[in-house]
Amino acid sequence: MNYEFCIRTDPGLARENNEDSVAIDEPTRLGILADGMGGYNAGEIASGMATTFIKSELGRWLAQAGRHANAREVRRAMEICVDNANRSIFNAANSNPQYSGMGTTLVLGVFQDGRLMLGHIGDSRCYRLRGDEFAQITKDHSLLQEQMDAGLITPEQAATSSNKNLVTRALGVEDAVLLEVNEHKVEPGDLFLMCSDGLSDMVDDEGIVRILGNEGPLEQKAAQLIDAANANGGRDNISVLVAQASEGSKKRGLIHRLLGK
Repeated sequence: MNYEFCIRTDPGLARENNEDSVAIDEPTRLGILADGMGGYNAGEIASGMATTFIKSELGRWLAQAGRHANAREVRRAMEICVDNANRSIFNAANSNPQYSGMGTTLVLGVFQDGRLMLGHIGDSRCYRLRGDEFAQITKDHSLLQEQMDAGLITPEQAATSSNKNLVTRALGVEDAVLLEVNEHKVEPGDLFLMCSDGLSDMVDDEGIVRILGNEGPLEQKAAQLIDAANANGGRDNISVLVAQASEGSKKRGLIHRLLGK
């Protein structure tokens, strides 16, 4: 399986600074997106630490382990790297008064041929468009999601709730955090979208699908998603990571196998 990636981030229309951070490591097919929170500028410190640390540490492990590491090994590596990133952010927040209380959401994916190992913390999301089927494949760690799961509110009520940004899990806020990791089968043509809530709060599913389904390169789709969020108010920072899967060449695959790659 071949993968093409594109990332884009924008401060939106209401915020002076951008507390989102997004990164890709194309050689290891690793994508990371974080939405920071905290005091003045502290959110961008937390999100930047998360993406930089995980890209470096997990990227190094993936480069050494190769693309054929099994799901259990990849999951464990993701958990260890995220735990280390969490402790780094937590320690920085507790040793510098300016950074007190800072934290960040996180969504990260390791794309391995026909498999996606997807981890997340908080309410940054990952969606998948497969043909005409569009699905959110992460489940928010948020007060609203817990209320919906308990049957206390409907999704329609959640859409207009004032509690939208209350997450129940965040990286760096406590000395330990649980990364939720799920394995997803990938089919040729699948299109994956990771995003901060600056997109998902501003553009509904129908609007996202319409843009992702357009003809054109990933860069164009990413730009149109940002533009749509800003057109609807741009009340928060907006970040997107788009990944497209396509069938790899059998001939190239044979050469790679012969070379042990």
